[in-house]
Amino acid sequence: MASTNSWTHEIESSVAAPRLFRAGVMDWHTLAPKLAPHIVASAHPVEGEGGIGSVRQFNFTSVMPFTLMKERLEFLDTDKCECKSTLVEGGGIDTAIETATSHIKVEPAANGGCFVKVDSTYKLLPGVEVNDEITKAKESVTAIFKAADAYLIANPDAYN
Repeated sequence: MASTNSWTHEIESSVAAPRLFRAGVMDWHTLAPKLAPHIVASAHPVEGEGGIGSVRQFNFTSVMPFTLMKERLEFLDTDKCECKSTLVEGGGIDTAIETATSHIKVEPAANGGCFVKVDSTYKLLPGVEVNDEITKAKESVTAIFKAADAYLIANPDAYN
């Protein structure tokens, strides 16, 4: 029987927490194809209006080991810049992963910036081993938030 595993990661940003949460989490399906077109070919909502239960799909370029990923929003507190989502299709589901969830919280820092805290929990399918996937996942999460950070610094009126 496969066991449940997890990893955590923290990213520092000079951008205020609410702006980074809106851009890097809630509206990432809009920004990703623009800011990371070498990775995300397209992205769009599949179900819902962005609230709990909403599903969005990301379609990836050939640099990724899978072509798409669909995630469902399970928990959302926009005031606390916090959400939890579950992988429902693609992204290794049914090939390497049985289940996967991500909990993201963007917390204000004393300097006016913020810290992004990501907790990912997953259950591998029997016989699957993790090699460098966790390192790649952390690098990917970092790249997402650094791209959103750079965009917000370059566009100070965006997501205010």
